[in-house]
Amino acid sequence: MSMINKHREPSRLPGKTEAGLDKISNLPGNVIDQILSYLPIRDAVRSSVLSRKWRYKWATIPNLVFEDQYLNASSQDQTFIENKLVNIIDHVLLLHKGPIHKFKLSHRDLLGVTDIDRWILFISRSSIKEFILEIWKGQLYKPPSCLFDCQNLIHLELFNCLLKPPLAFKGFKNLKSLDLQHITIVQDVFENLISSCPLLEKLTLMNFTGITHLNINAPNLQFFDIGGIFDDVSFQNTFHLAMVSIDLYVNIDINENVAPDSSSKLLRFFVNLPHIRRLEVQSFFLKARPKEQTSVERSNNFWENDHWSSVFGHLRLVKVSGISGVKLEMDFIKFLLSNSPVLERLTVKPASQDGEWELMKELLRFRRASIFAEVIYLDP
Repeated sequence: MSMINKHREPSRLPGKTEAGLDKISNLPGNVIDQILSYLPIRDAVRSSVLSRKWRYKWATIPNLVFEDQYLNASSQDQTFIENKLVNIIDHVLLLHKGPIHKFKLSHRDLLGVTDIDRWILFISRSSIKEFILEIWKGQLYKPPSCLFDCQNLIHLELFNCLLKPPLAFKGFKNLKSLDLQHITIVQDVFENLISSCPLLEKLTLMNFTGITHLNINAPNLQFFDIGGIFDDVSFQNTFHLAMVSIDLYVNIDINENVAPDSSSKLLRFFVNLPHIRRLEVQSFFLKARPKEQTSVERSNNFWENDHWSSVFGHLRLVKVSGISGVKLEMDFIKFLLSNSPVLERLTVKPASQDGEWELMKELLRFRRASIFAEVIYLDP
């Protein structure tokens, strides 16, 4: 009988196949890029230790975001934290290869250091599309003139900055979203900035210094969010504006010496918004100063003025927050309900629980032009 020798293959442990030895290294390059795009920059840099294929792969990611959680320093020394953050950003930018589409710097321990000038100069040489800079401490930071050379910008966001564009600045021709908060800027510079961004669709303005009158000239504007203290706000060529959020203290000047058909500040705010579909209002925008309130109460026909006809013909969603039930507030809400034929929802949030039952009863008595309009009452 012939003998058959069976040679048993060496056993292989599960997962120890050639493909399984290093699954991470064998990922396609586009998959690695996708993974890195979802990681914070700190973790993306650390991915270099995974394998040779991953080493410095992070250096090509186009979005660089440096936020508070990026640096977990145990030291409370401001200088130590700032120096460490500066060294990290310098290191990342030094090793980075390829275009930078987004750069965000927002750290509460970072002052307006001169190093930011270097970083902005570096990224201005790339095809930067989104730039976000938030300086939380110290003096106002004045961005260098090279920032205004970034003509590929689509989104620009600045916090605690002094804006003085160079005289040769002709606007951001591709900018669609602009967010300016705690900004110092003069009147003519602001107006030139807005009007020279022809594609601007979204505009957020909060807490300005050096300017009291806002004249918004933006033909493609669709979203407008405003907060702070301004004497006046007016619009030009904003017929596409559909969503407005007002968190604003404004001096409403309506008194017995003003003719019923004159252009009050409140009137000018709304009359150039014929296509507005969504409105959010903090009630102090509707409150006059005490000496003016009696005068306003005498103008019983203010909201019945012909200027208001068809102003809210497209309005669908409204939210009014912080109301206390004063006449100006209630007249405004009454007018909205009776002159918004396609209104779907009016949400009211009072400032306190005082008199809320009477407030609710009065709201329910108001006539509604839209049979689909519902009034939602939120607890304070």
